[in-house]
Amino acid sequence: MKNSFLLMGTAMLAACATSPSAVERLATDREALFASTPDAPAQWAARGVAGVAETGNWLDQFNDPAMNELVAEAVVANPTLESRAASLRASAALVRSARGARWPSLSATGSFGGTSTGVVLPGGGTDRINGESYGLGLNASWEFDLWGRISNGIAQADAEYAATAADLAASELSIAGQTAIAWINLNEALAQERIAVLTYEARQRAVDLTEPRVRAGIYGPLELRTARSALAQAEAAIAAQRQFSTQATRSLEVLLGRYPSAELTAPAVIPELPPMDVVGNPALLLSRRPDIAALEARIVGAGLRAEEARLALLPSLSLTGSAGTSETDISDALDPSLIAARLIGSITQPIFSGGRLNAQRLAAIAQAEAAVANYASAALDAWREVENALTADILIARQEEAQGRALEEARFAEEIAERQYSSGTVNIFNLIDAQTRRLTAESQLVSARADRARNRINYHLALGGGVPGMELASEEDLFDTDAAESGRR
Repeated sequence: MKNSFLLMGTAMLAACATSPSAVERLATDREALFASTPDAPAQWAARGVAGVAETGNWLDQFNDPAMNELVAEAVVANPTLESRAASLRASAALVRSARGARWPSLSATGSFGGTSTGVVLPGGGTDRINGESYGLGLNASWEFDLWGRISNGIAQADAEYAATAADLAASELSIAGQTAIAWINLNEALAQERIAVLTYEARQRAVDLTEPRVRAGIYGPLELRTARSALAQAEAAIAAQRQFSTQATRSLEVLLGRYPSAELTAPAVIPELPPMDVVGNPALLLSRRPDIAALEARIVGAGLRAEEARLALLPSLSLTGSAGTSETDISDALDPSLIAARLIGSITQPIFSGGRLNAQRLAAIAQAEAAVANYASAALDAWREVENALTADILIARQEEAQGRALEEARFAEEIAERQYSSGTVNIFNLIDAQTRRLTAESQLVSARADRARNRINYHLALGGGVPGMELASEEDLFDTDAAESGRR
């Protein structure tokens, strides 16, 4: 029968000498890091005005229900977003893991053993003595949150979760924009394919006009060969344009998470957009873009890692305890009166590590400063993207208007050229040139409208306008790890 309890206190010194005054200094010497950017004006330079925050569905201005449906499909089915959602769930799990460090850990053990010993008997001969042993144990450990070391780790995990949630929001916005642009690209490719077919038909008319006149001796072989050459070139252009259309279709299907079978259809129509509404201002932009929010969270995380490296230089205090039995009889192993217990308090203070811990602290500080610089760079890029989009909308609108006039004039010129060619007053080269001018003007008008539509989408991406039909995550949402259980918001 035994009943014992052992209490031990130990100070484990790991050996640059760390005096009490040095510990006090390290305990208060915190690194202050803040996200900062160059001074921003109160309004957009490209327009000289500022607007209010964007509201509503920015896809509505395209008046294209098919685009809305495709974007909604992409943000649900795109594999990249599924990967981001899984990363968010992993980050939420790491937050819960970090929070668990605040609590003691408890584990139980059980053991069974047997022995067999050979002995020599007094009268000669040998025998064996067999024995059994049974053991039960309970172990516990707990690190005190001295200097806020554990709280700092939890805050790091929270910051990384916020950054990962913002990454998901940024990816959702990016996929929505890529899908809308891919839809515009497909319609542009099909519209250009239609123009290629019209080109072929125009060249065929030229051949049809030329052949009887050659037979009648009005024109010679040069005109006929030229017309047929232009017809063959138009046929080749159709094949090339159909290749572009097929590639555009497959690109969109992949964004939708579909097999790239090139079966998706489109009306070959580019929307005519209203004038651009100026939204927000440079300062407001930084609070709306999810990629900027992710960088802000990573600055917080980098600062906390620098703090972690500082706290590694300070003493740590932990408490460990164990209780258990080890008996030859199972009934004794279950007897509470036979339990032996031990409780140990441990204080560990690094004294000498060859400069490793301080170097890690300096490296963490430098990495945090790099995160601040990356934030400033990203802010400048964000402002540039909006300013470029504002300027481009004005210039592309002028191109579109001018191309519309060019197309109207080219159509009249082509009609005149066909009549004059039929009457023999102009040659085949005049007709082909007039046809080419009309078809080129029509193609350039389609391109200008597509460029303006793509620029409008990029404008809203630059503004961080959010995914249509999905709410932007609030700060509370970003730090709500329970909401991440289901992955996507």
